[in-house]
Amino acid sequence: MDAPAPASSDAEGIARTRMRRHQFLYNLGRAARTPRGKIGLVLAGFVVLVAVIGPFVAPDSSSAFITIPYSQPSAANLLGADTLGRDVLSRVLSGGWQLILMALAATAFGVIVGGIAGVSAAYLRGKPDGFIMRTVDVILAFPQLVFALLLVSIIGPKVWIIVLAVGISHAPQVARVLRSATLDISERDFVKAVELEGVSPSRVMAREILPNLVTPLTVESGLRLTYSIVIMAGLSFLGFGIPPPAPTWGFMISENLIGLSSNIWGVAAPAILIALLTIGTNTFTDAVARVSIGIEAREQLPLLAPDIGIVAS
Repeated sequence: MDAPAPASSDAEGIARTRMRRHQFLYNLGRAARTPRGKIGLVLAGFVVLVAVIGPFVAPDSSSAFITIPYSQPSAANLLGADTLGRDVLSRVLSGGWQLILMALAATAFGVIVGGIAGVSAAYLRGKPDGFIMRTVDVILAFPQLVFALLLVSIIGPKVWIIVLAVGISHAPQVARVLRSATLDISERDFVKAVELEGVSPSRVMAREILPNLVTPLTVESGLRLTYSIVIMAGLSFLGFGIPPPAPTWGFMISENLIGLSSNIWGVAAPAILIALLTIGTNTFTDAVARVSIGIEAREQLPLLAPDIGIVAS
């Protein structure tokens, strides 16, 4: 007589997961239609487009010496030359995809590790909570850039080390945010009902709690992506990114500073693209957050009031 209960619980959990997924996509769509979201998408989309198609349309090889160092922009070299006489435009077009891919990978790693840690700490409570959160506090004692720089300087500027270091630096912030959200969700009736049926903690966290964390996960992922871009560009600027002659926007800024007065574009072009990418991702993330908590709807209510018969006070 008791056998159908787990199947019923599974069906209800799947239904809630689908509903949350639809709500997530709905919020993304609404955010993309807001003025803030449109601006963010345009800015970030432009930089991503440059990074994706840039290597295929670059006029020269990013490592070819084509003219004298710090040449001014000309018809042959639209942005002039860098410190070694390489075409700035070609290096800018070829140097973005690595930064974006590494930032995405670091963000995904940090969100996954931090999410597992935060949800587990809040749901399991007791000793696991104490151990996880004390570890988080230790990592949080280091500024993100300093922590990533420490790991990279010890092991070496390898791609996987850079991604790992930046991802680990994100995990504590994600863990704290999701722990706070999980503490609230784990006390709700639908979670308690599933627990009474004897469902294992791992399944409760995966099927009941995690689908209800889509909104904070989305917002936190956007914020972490913004920080990943800044930190990785900072590591490259300090000489701890992908080693030369690979073109990276952060290192381009560093190596061309000495010739700033001769050709500003060796510094300005990569700096502008990094700024546009960070501003775009942060602006779109802010739009998603505002839609998720209903700020956009409340701001639009006075405009809709005359049409729906509401008298504004």
